[in-house]
Amino acid sequence: MEELIRFLFIAIGILYIVRAIIRWALPMLFQSVVNKAQQHQQQQTNYKSTQQQPTGRIKVDYVPEDRKKGKFPDSEGEFVDYEEVK
Repeated sequence: MEELIRFLFIAIGILYIVRAIIRWALPMLFQSVVNKAQQHQQQQTNYKSTQQQPTGRIKVDYVPEDRKKGKFPDSEGEFVDYEEVK
């Protein structure tokens, strides 16, 4: 009986110590994860802002020969007539 009571006291003490450590350590862990995510987001935003071209300008590097002549291949689809409904 004496051993059972001793075991219970030790188990309860360990549980309280573990709870205290978790309450102390988890907020620090989550804070570091949030900081890393914010830094990653900032880096992506900075990277995207440096690569954007000025608005209103279009740069065409290559135009296929069949597009220049106005001919479209059959794989482009077909024109469908429609009526506007008001």
